[in-house]
Formats: sequence, structure tokens, C-alpha cells
Amino acid sequence: MSGDDRLATGFDSGDDSPGLLLWQVTNRWQAAQRAALKPYGLTHVQFVLLASLTWLGADGPVTQRALADHAETDPMMTSQVLRVLEGLGLVERLPHPTDGRARALSVTAAGRELANRAVVAVEACDAVFFAALGDQAAGFSAGLRLLRTAGRPA
Repeated sequence: MSGDDRLATGFDSGDDSPGLLLWQVTNRWQAAQRAALKPYGLTHVQFVLLASLTWLGADGPVTQRALADHAETDPMMTSQVLRVLEGLGLVERLPHPTDGRARALSVTAAGRELANRAVVAVEACDAVFFAALGDQAAGFSAGLRLLRTAGRPA
């Protein structure tokens, strides 16, 4: 194979590519989360939206937009997942008390109970998955927060 047959990458190895490494680690982490959430009958995105709504809802009515912004999810996908959660009796969508165009989202008692049981499994899964970082975990989280902020559209 000649040099022209190879991928035109600037890296000597896939282990030098932060993007490829992030992809590989994310896939492993998502598989671990899927397994942790399976007993609760939730997908990971369903859990994230249910837990986020439980968190945000403690301060009053939550709009779909505020939920999507908090979770950093696509608004259309958020709407679709909320419909499923509503159908499962975990979320209610009612008229918003101050914005006639919006819906006020709230978690039902069953949704809150499920979110609080599932978050224990999710956090335990994270503790095991990220244990290899040891005392580097705080720096890793700081780096992720930096990338999350830097990646936002202007």
C-alpha cells in the first residue's frame, strides 16, 4: 500500500486523535448507561429529560424550551421524548400560567419516584466507569465543561 492509499490524517495513530478517543469512550459509556437504565424501562435520553425536569421543576413551571436548553437537546427530539414520557404517565404538559403559547411541564409523582430511583443507578454507573480517572476526575470534568461552553454556537 502506498502513502497515497492511506487516510490523509494529521495523526500517527488513532490514539492521538481526541475526537476518535471521545467517540470510543462515549460509546462505551452509553452502553454502560443503557445497561444501568434497562431495569427502569428508560432510555438514556428519557432519563436525562425526566431527571432534568425533576430538577428544574422544583422551582416552578418549566417550558419545553427551558428543558431542552438545560439538557442541551434538540427541541424537536425533546418534544418527541416528552410525548413518550407523558404517555407513560411520568410527565404532564399543561397550559403555562404566564405564557399562552407555551406548555408548563411537570413531573408526575410516578415520574419523580422513577427519576429518583434511576439516578442512583446512573450515578453508580458513572462512579464505576470514571473510577479509572482517580484524582484526575475533577480536571476531566472541568475540561468537559470547557468544551461544552466552547462548542456552543455564538
